[in-house]
Amino acid sequence: MADKTYDLIIIGGGPGGLTAAIYALRAKLDLLLIEKTGIGGQIALSDVVENYPGTAPISGVELMAKFEEQAKAFGLEIEYTEVQGVRDGGDHRVVSTTAGELRTKAVIIASGAKPRRLDVPGEVEYTGRGVSYCATCDGFFFRGKDVVVVGGGDTAVKEALFLAKMVNKIELVHRRDALRAEKIIQEKALNDPKIEFHWDSVVTEVTGDKTVSGVTVKNVKTDAVMELAVAGVFVFVGILPNSDFVDCDKDEAGFIKTDEHMRTSIPGVFAAGDVRTTVLRQVATAVGDGAIAAYAAGEFLANL
Repeated sequence: MADKTYDLIIIGGGPGGLTAAIYALRAKLDLLLIEKTGIGGQIALSDVVENYPGTAPISGVELMAKFEEQAKAFGLEIEYTEVQGVRDGGDHRVVSTTAGELRTKAVIIASGAKPRRLDVPGEVEYTGRGVSYCATCDGFFFRGKDVVVVGGGDTAVKEALFLAKMVNKIELVHRRDALRAEKIIQEKALNDPKIEFHWDSVVTEVTGDKTVSGVTVKNVKTDAVMELAVAGVFVFVGILPNSDFVDCDKDEAGFIKTDEHMRTSIPGVFAAGDVRTTVLRQVATAVGDGAIAAYAAGEFLANL
């Protein structure tokens, strides 16, 4: 990597990171965006996005392609590598990656989050062989079959509705007695004849031979146990932040704490989007975070 000091390095190419890049490039900052896998973040896995203002229903991939196109029109430079650490170097910040170390005056962490696992027997063993964390990625393989969806939030219910277009039946297992998803999404799911709900219940084991053949479900109130014969298990029980590479103030779940200016506990390091502590994780909120973080980073640089 070049021996130089950037004005700004943005870690993560989701909606928060790309928005920060657009704002920072328009402010004429010399910046680099680092992405580990591919541009888009988790939203790129969504079949349809219906609640992004000013945009008709659109797939996550298509929406993020528009973000990327706009950022590249301003000259965005992207480096595909994995960040291993961020530390304060005094008059600069050091970003360690698998390709080497980079110097920068400021950093915006927009590294997002990853799916939380159930941590039950059989889950890891059958991941990729019936256990999935992405319906839009793997739903095609379960056409005409019975599957389980675990979870009751927005992602779980949206993915269940997507799966209902192709599978035979969905057994939705939720540890509470009511869904937590947006009301309009709840209504669609509750009225879908392909979705059967198992309330106050958790999956305690995934079973199979070479591939998944069933799950064990336990009612948390009655302790009753039942076996469900299914070919697939789709898990949507929350997310974990991609924040292990930075040592700053975090909450008990590992999400980065920031102030209203997106500043972390490390001077010159900001955070935006799903990786930070926030009450809502949506494209719209990540975009807002990214804009604020870029503005705050610019103010920080101006005062150096």
